[in-house]
Amino acid sequence: MIATDTRLLPLDALRGFAVMGILLLNIVGFAMPEAAYMNPAAWGGTSAPDIATWAITFVLFDGKMRGLFSLLFGASMLLIIEKAEMDGRDGRRVHFVRSAWLFAFGLAHFLLLWWGDILMVYAIVSLVAVLFIGRPPISLVKWAFGAFLIHFVIVATFIISAYAYGHAAAAPDAPTSLVRGYAAMIESFGSPGAPSIKADVALHRSGFGTIFVDALTSLPGHAVSFFYFAFDTLGFMLLGMAMLKGGFLNGQWPIEQYRRTARHCFMIGLPPSLALAIWVIASGYDPVVAFGSFFAWSFPFRVPLTVGYAALFLTWVLHSPDHFLIRRVAAAGRMALSNYLGTSLLMTAIFYGWGGGLFGQIDRFPLYTFVIGAWAIMLLCSKPWLDHFHYGPLEWVWRSLARGQSQPVRRIRN
Repeated sequence: MIATDTRLLPLDALRGFAVMGILLLNIVGFAMPEAAYMNPAAWGGTSAPDIATWAITFVLFDGKMRGLFSLLFGASMLLIIEKAEMDGRDGRRVHFVRSAWLFAFGLAHFLLLWWGDILMVYAIVSLVAVLFIGRPPISLVKWAFGAFLIHFVIVATFIISAYAYGHAAAAPDAPTSLVRGYAAMIESFGSPGAPSIKADVALHRSGFGTIFVDALTSLPGHAVSFFYFAFDTLGFMLLGMAMLKGGFLNGQWPIEQYRRTARHCFMIGLPPSLALAIWVIASGYDPVVAFGSFFAWSFPFRVPLTVGYAALFLTWVLHSPDHFLIRRVAAAGRMALSNYLGTSLLMTAIFYGWGGGLFGQIDRFPLYTFVIGAWAIMLLCSKPWLDHFHYGPLEWVWRSLARGQSQPVRRIRN
């Protein structure tokens, strides 16, 4: 065993990198119609800098930071359960109560701030992941890749069906229902100029009440999308549990082994991801090609790239554990919930109609200046806060609610 501070620093730092990295993709959802996520031609500019920005984020970051966040959620869940049982409490009950309150946070996040919430998915999926906590690492890895396979089969089947509908709609004798179905599918996938995109822009340039009512009425539909994220998230949670038990996530491997792992994972994942980005551009940003590449065909390569990022970041953390930036990133990771929800509050206040009203008005490339600004806030504010308090503000609320009583928060200094 190694010292507690050294052992937890890798997890905190990885969580910090993940919560900062998630914003690289989420910024598009805050500032543009949802279609811009999957199709760069749908919104956000088609200049060379804008398309290059899309390609870089697609190849390097899309899904990888969320995957890293999911890995760490699974590992943290395991640590919390084990700690509770060492304290003589029922670890599973502790987890269930925490998950219930996390779901409440996610629901409030979805209804009051932003449609892209992941906390509800984490809360529900973790109730399944907890069934696997007693399994050895190799068993967890097998179950994780089983979940990945199920996820890929689901999304690939959907994409192949979209292609089939496309061919049927193009046929001279195509049934009207197929034509309508394919047209609706293309629209939902982000065809440039689609009415759904215009409606999305109009909605988010409106007031808080209108956006809230839309979130409330769209909640059942959002629940359906849970099935897309469920197996993906479960797989990464189980993989995170395995990587913790195997000593990977808590920094117990030699630095050179982390370097080799990162190198091999990037060699596996980057070339096909780059090829997919080129395919989307070469297709003229065909909505089905863009959607398929975003959701399905890139997925098998997200898994090694997610592990590669974990290995790359851990190489840096273990090589320079006292570096001022590592300590700042680790502090941001300790306040991941506050930073995640705080980012949503800040960005919707900037872009939505009830705030700054900049929704849909800034192209993709300059949009990332807001990401740099948010990162600066996280890095500048998280560590000073934790110098005076044990937890981030929302971490304290979550902990107090889960334990049924207010927890001590201020650090006592002699």
